[in-house]
Amino acid sequence: MAEDLLAGLDPDQRRIAECLRGPIAVLAGAGTGKTRTITHRIAHGVSTGAYAPERVLAVTFTRKAAGEMQARLHALGAAGVNAQTFHGAALAQLGYFWPQLVGGSAPQLLGGGKATVLAQVAESLRLKLPVETLRDVAAEIEWRKNSMLGLDSYAALFDPERPGARALPTGLSAEQLLEMQERYGAVLEERRQIDFEDVLILATGLFETEPRAAVQLRERYRFFTIDEYQDVNPLQHALMRVWLGDRDDVCVVGDASQTIYGFTGASGSYLLRFGQEFPNAQEFRLERNYRSTEPIVQVANRLMRGQAGALALHAMRGPDGAADRGASGSPDSRAFAARPSFEWFATDQDEADAVAASVRDAISGGTPASEIAVLYRTNAQSAALEAALQRAGTDARVHGAQRFFDRAEVRQAVMVLRGQAKVADARPLFQIVSDALRVCGWRSEPPEGGAAREKWQALNAILSLVDEQPPGTTVQTFSAELSARARAHHEPSLESVTLSAVHAAKGLEWSLVHLIGMSEGLLPIVHAQSDAAIDEERRLAYVAFTRARDALRISGSAGGARGARIPSRFLAEAGLH
Repeated sequence: MAEDLLAGLDPDQRRIAECLRGPIAVLAGAGTGKTRTITHRIAHGVSTGAYAPERVLAVTFTRKAAGEMQARLHALGAAGVNAQTFHGAALAQLGYFWPQLVGGSAPQLLGGGKATVLAQVAESLRLKLPVETLRDVAAEIEWRKNSMLGLDSYAALFDPERPGARALPTGLSAEQLLEMQERYGAVLEERRQIDFEDVLILATGLFETEPRAAVQLRERYRFFTIDEYQDVNPLQHALMRVWLGDRDDVCVVGDASQTIYGFTGASGSYLLRFGQEFPNAQEFRLERNYRSTEPIVQVANRLMRGQAGALALHAMRGPDGAADRGASGSPDSRAFAARPSFEWFATDQDEADAVAASVRDAISGGTPASEIAVLYRTNAQSAALEAALQRAGTDARVHGAQRFFDRAEVRQAVMVLRGQAKVADARPLFQIVSDALRVCGWRSEPPEGGAAREKWQALNAILSLVDEQPPGTTVQTFSAELSARARAHHEPSLESVTLSAVHAAKGLEWSLVHLIGMSEGLLPIVHAQSDAAIDEERRLAYVAFTRARDALRISGSAGGARGARIPSRFLAEAGLH
C-alpha cells in the first residue's frame, strides 16, 4: 500500500512524500501537483505507521479546499486526518478548551459580517457613510488584527509625516476611523461576540497563557501541514507557532509568486525565510507544470523573472495534451500549442463584445462552457461582459456571487433527496434523483435564458453528479455525499462560462482563459503606487496567466473617446506586445 501511494508521483513529488519528518518547505509552482503531493505524503506517513492519523492537522485557507483535501485523504486511506482552515481549527479548539479553563461557553461568532455592526457604530457617531466605506473600515479592522497591531501602533501608520503613510477610507479622518474601531470592539464585547480575527487572537492567547491547554493540544496534534503558506499573515503565523511549541514537525507548501493577499496582511516572507526560522529545514521545489501548454508557461516565467522566490516552471504536457507524469518525462514544446495572444480595443464595450464572440466560437468549436473563464481585476468589470455574453446567447455565472448550496432550489433538492433516502426504493439511482428533481422544477429540456435557465442549470448539476458515482451507489449514499459537499462548499461544475475576479480565481483552472482589462490603471490597479504594490499586481497577473491550460487570450482597451488608458507594463515584461 505504501509503495502504491508513491507510484504515481514524479521524482520530485516522491522525494517530498518520502520525507516524513519536518521541518520542510515545499516551493510549489502553479500546476505542479502540490495538493496531490502533500496528500500522498500524509497518506504515506499514515500507511507506514510514521503518523497516527488523528495526530495530523492539515491546514489550508478555504473551507472548500479543506473539504477537497479531506476527501482526497479519505480516498488515500488516511480518513482519520483532520483537514481544517486556520479559523475552523481555532474555533473548534476554543469550543473545547474555553469551558474547561475559562468557564461557560466561548463567545459567539459574529454572524453576517462586520458591516452591520459598523453601520450601527457609524449611526451612533452621527456619521453618514456609504456601504463601500463601511466595507473599507471592515477591511481595515481585519488588516490591523491580522497584522497584530494595537490601536496606538495602528494610529501611527496614518501620520502624514510618515513616509508611505497608510491611506484612509474615503470620507473618514484618522480620528473617526480609530473611534469607529474602538466602538466596534466595545459593541462586540457588550454582546459577548467575536469576529473571525478574534477567533485566532483568543486561541493564540489561550495557548500562550494556559500551559494545560497547550500540553493537551500538542499531545493531540504532532504533525502539521500548512498549505498556501505564502498567504499566512502574522496572526496565523503566531497561532502556528503556539501549536508547534518547541517542536518542528511542520511541512509548509506555497509559491511566493502567488502572494496576492497583501491587503489582508498576508506576507510571502514567512515562506521565503522558512529556512532562517527553522535552521534544520529541508527545502524542496516542484517546477514541473502539468497544467499549461509550453507557450503559456513561458509567458508566466518571463513575467516573474528576477522576482523574489520565483520558480522556473517546465511544461510537462505530452503531444496529445495530457500530462506526462512519468519519471523520465521531458518538457514538450507542443509546436501546435497556441501562443498567448493580446488584443487592444478602443472601448470597453468593443472588448466585451469581442470576448463574447470568442467565447461563443469556442463553445461552437467543442469547448465546454464550464471549461471557459473570463477573468478581471475588479468586480465592476463584469457588468459589460455579462450583458455581451447574454446578447451572444451564452450562459455565464459570476464566481462567488452566490454559493451553489445556498441557492433556494438546491436547498430544496437536497431536502427532497434526504427524504427520499428514508424510503426503500429499488429503482436505478438516476431515475430516483431525476424524479426528485422534477419535484423541484427540473425538466429534461433546458428553458430559455434568465433566472429559469440558472435554476435549471443548478438542478441539472446535481443530476450530473449521479454519473460520477460508482455502480451500485444508493440514494442514501448519494444524499449523504450532497450533504457533505454542502458542508465543505465542494460545488459541482455548472455548464456555463465563469466570470471571476482574479483574486477569487486562485486555485482554479480552465481550458480557455480570457484576461480582460490589461491596461495601466486596471492591472496594475491605479492605486498601486509603491514598488511593493506593483509587485503584488504582477503576481496577480501571474495567477491569472497560470489558470489557463490550453489557451490564454489577453485584452485591454483605451477606455473610450478620451483614450486615456495604455497597455499594461506587464505585457512587455511577459513578452506580449
